[in-house]
Amino acid sequence: MRIGILSYHFPPEPAFIPGSLAEELARRGHEVRVLTGFPDYPGGHVYPGWRQRWRHLTRSERLTVRRVPRYAGGDASPAARMAGYLSFAGSAALVGRRYLADVDVLYVFQLPATTFATAGLLRLLGRVPTVLHVQDLWTGEGAAGEDGQGRVATTMRRVLRAADALAVTAPSMRDLVLADGVAGERVHTVLNWTDERIFQPVRPGRAAWELVRRDARCVVMHAGTIGVRQGLETAVRAAAALDDRMDLVLVGSGAQERRVRGLAGELGAGNVRFLERRSPTDMPELYAAADYQLVTLRDLPELRGTVPSKVQSALACAAPLVASAGGDTAALVERARAGLSCPPEDWAALADRFWLATTIPPPARAEMGRRGRETYLREMSLGAGVDRIETLLTHVAATAGRPDRAR
Repeated sequence: MRIGILSYHFPPEPAFIPGSLAEELARRGHEVRVLTGFPDYPGGHVYPGWRQRWRHLTRSERLTVRRVPRYAGGDASPAARMAGYLSFAGSAALVGRRYLADVDVLYVFQLPATTFATAGLLRLLGRVPTVLHVQDLWTGEGAAGEDGQGRVATTMRRVLRAADALAVTAPSMRDLVLADGVAGERVHTVLNWTDERIFQPVRPGRAAWELVRRDARCVVMHAGTIGVRQGLETAVRAAAALDDRMDLVLVGSGAQERRVRGLAGELGAGNVRFLERRSPTDMPELYAAADYQLVTLRDLPELRGTVPSKVQSALACAAPLVASAGGDTAALVERARAGLSCPPEDWAALADRFWLATTIPPPARAEMGRRGRETYLREMSLGAGVDRIETLLTHVAATAGRPDRAR
């Protein structure tokens, strides 16, 4: 098939899902055309060595990438994000009408950032069959005030209903989409995968061991964004209650880092330590040096249908998990028997899980990790995910536009 891919981010940005999908579909013999922007994530500045221009095209065997300019102001404010979304929509519409005109099917890596571009292209391309890979239904972080949030939400709802098929990343997200009026036969669950070239079981080197551990105590690590959605204040309070039994190591940064650091100081939590953001290639050794990986999500309805990417990365590395979350994240950990879980935003319950984690002997922890990796390979691997996406693309390309097709 001739497959178009629309994605706001694409490698060399850390956008592994659309990047690996494009490569794998091309490897399987499809002609793949990607429409994306110039790399600027996460700093908001176009990467060194890149210059935004209109005629930027790169080709390899069966894979073509066309980049279009978008606003990259280096400002994390809601207004700046909205400017980026709208400018990308305009650029994608201007170029996409010709670039994607003769594709058999369009795949959209659907984030709030892609919403306006998707809506514009669906109007311009007419009856090109479309599969949306929906990553996020929550629009609060990506808009400028209530008006911006409303525009994103309204447009996303219209796009979801217009697409021929939706792939959602968790079962509860499917429920949310169905509640929004999308026909059930068009919604399919496809769990995300991780970069299996990086995330696999390893032994920690001396440098990683010394960075993560101070002594023989149990170490729980949180690696990733320290933001509003994570609610890491809960983890700090829980760890502070077990100051003499375990260490909590937070690797990364984010908008709430100052607040979380301040809380650790107020509580005198000497067992809570912060490490700066590390390259993805460093993370498997850091995972291996810790005893558990922590996943936290706040108790919000839209997050119950979210499985953070760190879950797949940890499972692929055979790292046992402690999940302070509800919905699909907790259900996955429990079903895989890959760790411990408790309700979100309950520091006492999480402290209890931390205490239990410290009592589990190393062989039992290793068995948790082994079961988690088996679950990843069976249900979330690159091969399994691309098989499902390819099947959806083939199906909608063959059936879209038929009078009897359910909407």
